[in-house]
Amino acid sequence: MGSGRRKKAATRKGKQPAAKPAATAQQAAEQVSIARAKASHRGWRARLKERFHFSPINQRRWENFKANRRGYWSLWIFLTLFGLSLFAELIANDRPLLVSYKGQILYPVLVDYPEETFGGFYAVTDYKDPMILDEIEANGWALWPPIRYSYNTINKDYPRRKNENGLCLGYPAPPQWASRLELCEAPPEQIARYTALGNTNWLGLDDQGRDVLARVIYGFRVSILFGLILTVLSSIVGIAAGALQGYYGGWIDLIMQRFLEIWGNIPELYVLIIIAAVLVPGFWTLLIVLLAFSWTTLVGLVRAEFLRTRNFEYVRAAKALGLSDSTIMRKHVLPNAMVATLTFMPFVLSGSITTLTSLDFLGLGLPPGSPSLGELLLQGKKYLEAPWLGITGFFSTALMLSLLIFTFEGVRDALDPRKTFR
Repeated sequence: MGSGRRKKAATRKGKQPAAKPAATAQQAAEQVSIARAKASHRGWRARLKERFHFSPINQRRWENFKANRRGYWSLWIFLTLFGLSLFAELIANDRPLLVSYKGQILYPVLVDYPEETFGGFYAVTDYKDPMILDEIEANGWALWPPIRYSYNTINKDYPRRKNENGLCLGYPAPPQWASRLELCEAPPEQIARYTALGNTNWLGLDDQGRDVLARVIYGFRVSILFGLILTVLSSIVGIAAGALQGYYGGWIDLIMQRFLEIWGNIPELYVLIIIAAVLVPGFWTLLIVLLAFSWTTLVGLVRAEFLRTRNFEYVRAAKALGLSDSTIMRKHVLPNAMVATLTFMPFVLSGSITTLTSLDFLGLGLPPGSPSLGELLLQGKKYLEAPWLGITGFFSTALMLSLLIFTFEGVRDALDPRKTFR
């Protein structure tokens, strides 16, 4: 019996097809590398999806935010304008973006080339100089930004305009498309440069001959960056102070409350006047001074939220499990307090921007010559015969603040528990 079975097994084995030759070592290595690449690619996509994946609660909040159409579109309009202002040097500049001169490619917007590069002798090249323009045109070409003025560029090609009595008026100058007054006599080359499309002053010139549109673009960026930095820093300090007061209470809360009462009664405007008389006001000087007073805005709100939340059952359970106070405050109490804090934060941001604009209007803000919407409003008040200055400053500030308020109105609706957990 055993021999018969062995014969049958041998017969079956003989009928089986011949096995395929084994893959070479090189093919095996290639297959392993391909498998590893696919695994790493899947892992990268999984990590990216995990990092940017919204939880179900955040997905409902995002849907609630999108349901507020005014806030949703205000966010995109604001991000578009702010994104464009971040590249203001590529949009409004008195330097070409790219120059081809005698077979050499130059980047004036990034590099300060001396005038001897173009046959001159000054240390800094004035690309609006007619001689430099003719030299570049004769030996190459130049790619200019859409607006050929920076925030501090004086339009020297403006030939001035005649009033009803035939007298040539100076600055400020109206937009070229909005004035019916005749231009004063000037060389044809100057008139040609002034009326060129790239040299158009779409919003006119201010009292020093600077392009208003370029100053609005740069001033918009300065205002937003100042407001965002001041809001973030003051929120960090204010939330930390309010968290300590509300969580620990007792003597810590009592001492800090008395300190806030004293600190809050210091007149902020007088401090700024004193500092402006001693130091040259600048971006960071103003930021530090305003930060010293603005951080108190959120303290009371965060303190009240921590006082309310610290006695909840889940906080007691976390303490019983042995978690540290910093972990409980950061991971358990703070997320519950952030809803009310984020609701109040747009007022801090808009207040920061309004404060900078007001200080510039009063002459206590940024140094003279800096791009500022408040300084443009001051010129509009000073030159009532030039309404384009005040109108431009007003609408720029109103548009910026309105977009921010509408955006954070949508954020408030998105964080409303009655809409999120219905």
